[in-house]
Amino acid sequence: MDAESNDSPYAGTLRAALTDLLIEQGAIHDDRSATAFRLVPRHLFVPLVPLEIAYTDDVVLMKRDESGVAISSVSQPTVVALMLEQADVRPGHRVLEIGSGGYNAALLAELVGPAGEVTTIDIDEDVTTRARESLDAAGYPDVRVLRTDGEFGRPESAPYDRIIVTVTAWDIAPAWVDQLAPGGRIVVPLRFRAQTRSIAFDLVDGFLESRSMIICGFVNMQGAGAAYERWVPLHGELVSLSFDEDQESEPVPPEWVLDQRKASAWSGVLMNREEPLSDLDLWLASTLPGYCVLSAEPRALKKRLVAPAPRWGASAMASGNSLGYLTSRSAPDPDYVELGANAHGPAAEDFAQLLVDQVRNWNEHLRGGKGPTLRIDPAGEPPDRLPPGFHLRKRHSHLTLVW
Repeated sequence: MDAESNDSPYAGTLRAALTDLLIEQGAIHDDRSATAFRLVPRHLFVPLVPLEIAYTDDVVLMKRDESGVAISSVSQPTVVALMLEQADVRPGHRVLEIGSGGYNAALLAELVGPAGEVTTIDIDEDVTTRARESLDAAGYPDVRVLRTDGEFGRPESAPYDRIIVTVTAWDIAPAWVDQLAPGGRIVVPLRFRAQTRSIAFDLVDGFLESRSMIICGFVNMQGAGAAYERWVPLHGELVSLSFDEDQESEPVPPEWVLDQRKASAWSGVLMNREEPLSDLDLWLASTLPGYCVLSAEPRALKKRLVAPAPRWGASAMASGNSLGYLTSRSAPDPDYVELGANAHGPAAEDFAQLLVDQVRNWNEHLRGGKGPTLRIDPAGEPPDRLPPGFHLRKRHSHLTLVW
């Protein structure tokens, strides 16, 4: 599959350099994935940017909605590579991609080879039209491109050995499981408790069991599967709390809770400034009552109204009268910080202490481990048949996070 008339030696040089970078960074391990990245002309899928930008390891935004929210993009090559390796696509596989930009579908076409099939779908006509044109220009006319709601998959081409979702989903749609072949795999950026992970699920005895999790970020799913977080403004909207859609009944603190008495506690747990907090955040999300994420405007940070860790969004817990959140302070070694908690309201001392206790618990028993697994059962599954762990009921499924 080649499109020499739409390519150039310079583009090929840039593509090779990008592929080498992805290998060096550890995003690509499989030789077949590397070959696909060297062959597929990414610049044809992002025609409005210079070649140098097309082959930069970054996302390229393609479309916003009326309010300015991004609704379509060509994903960052690192994330694309990691998800393809999670999927472990083989020659001859039948693959469904949900969320079409065209580029990922072309890579999939290389991986499945002439004996396989790739179907890519999207709800947005602009997106599917662009994907069809780009795939044709790049030399992939056999990839099937259809406009339809991804929540319902594409039963006409099922069953699929692999289903790859390239938009953020709040739940696992029943259609995806129904259309998966025995022994098949779904790779999906799943969001729960404000945490988004690209998760590879294998179908095992009627339920889905995770095989790997990777931090990622995608535009949100539209259509029947759309869902949105609940935002609670504080202190004149300088600070906000975000809750999942299933937390509508969760109590929230008063708008001016940050003016109430404050308590702080320190854990003694040190973190390198470059070390991600993602596993800790996931642990706190599964253990803290009233879990939410606190984010703040730059003015709030400058005024020291709050000091979240990380600065762009910290794990927090809320009740009807109090609020606590993860924070940090400098350690003797300038490369490290000490984790702690700030809390406000009548339960400030209790909230701060509970937060640091869970930080210590994670540090002592889970830090550096293999991380949790996630199991997805149908929503109607009897509770006594679910494994022990953190349980979360979604629209169509029951999530169990096991550490």
